[in-house]
Amino acid sequence: MIEAAQHTDGVQDDKAPRACVVERVAGFVPPLRVTNDELPSDWEVSDVWVRSRTGVGSRHRAGRGVSTSDLAREAAVRALAGADTVDALLLATSTPDHPLPATAPELATRLGLGPVPAFDVSAVCSGFVYGLAVGAGLLATGAAQRVLLVGADVYSTLLDPADRSAGIVFGDGAGAVVLRAGSATEAGALLGFDLGSDGGHAGLIQVPDGGSRSRAAGDGTAAGEGDPYFRMWGSEVYKHAVIRMTESARRVLDRVGWSGDDVDCFVAHQANARILSAVADRLGIPAERCVNDLAEVGNTGAASIPLALARAQEAGRLRGGERVLLTAFGGGLTWGSTVLRWPSRPVALAPPFQDASR
Repeated sequence: MIEAAQHTDGVQDDKAPRACVVERVAGFVPPLRVTNDELPSDWEVSDVWVRSRTGVGSRHRAGRGVSTSDLAREAAVRALAGADTVDALLLATSTPDHPLPATAPELATRLGLGPVPAFDVSAVCSGFVYGLAVGAGLLATGAAQRVLLVGADVYSTLLDPADRSAGIVFGDGAGAVVLRAGSATEAGALLGFDLGSDGGHAGLIQVPDGGSRSRAAGDGTAAGEGDPYFRMWGSEVYKHAVIRMTESARRVLDRVGWSGDDVDCFVAHQANARILSAVADRLGIPAERCVNDLAEVGNTGAASIPLALARAQEAGRLRGGERVLLTAFGGGLTWGSTVLRWPSRPVALAPPFQDASR
């Protein structure tokens, strides 16, 4: 497990590396909205049933011909609008356009960024928090002065049409932030990180087929061969998610000298309303300080935290200087947390998806 501490709130050592500062945030969801009442009839679910178990009221679908890079571009354009040029791009995703090459270089070209370093970050639903840590490293070493980090997933391409347990939860979307080098004393600075993983439970969240494991067998005997769909063991995932996010959040809060009472806004990976509530309760953070975006967009994977931040700021729930805690959990297993004081910056929430071909 990686534990990267920086500074207590408001204190910076002259010899400390440059801090990573969140400068801008934006989000995007495609226009096709699927409510609980519009879910397949053979799933035999109702709006009340889905909301009571997951907190999800609707989710958005990318639709035919729309890929992860298309959604990522829409969020990125909004985050970059009027901003200074970025010199590195990170894309957190579990649904790349192709197994290889990475999607980020093509995204950088579509955005007109030139020959900047660009690569994917693969940590499933923890990808955005991992991406923040990677971006902080690029800034601290001087490898970049300004970094664009996008979290985007099109989970609808991975879902088994017969699997209602995943189908009722997951949606498609993208969120993006612009990061820059700055001081740990200014609003927007990421003050500390906690990252971890446990590959011993990799099978709890998995797409069994499509990788080198199944391809190497080549005779139909490999476990999972022929199953290209997303699989998740819900009850076990729930337990691990609550424990890992709670422990990770506590470690990063301790590192910067905050408690749950100090947190003005808690934004966890939007996995399931029961998970969010359980983690918040264990941290001592009241419900009114928690951002819950599930009712509108569901679980959007690596996009969930930046998209929730963008929508929360658009709704006036985030104000400059507030203490914000971010935590995530995903397949791998992976988890991570970070804290910051929120910057005073505008945010653009996406209009309807007009053109996926650009």
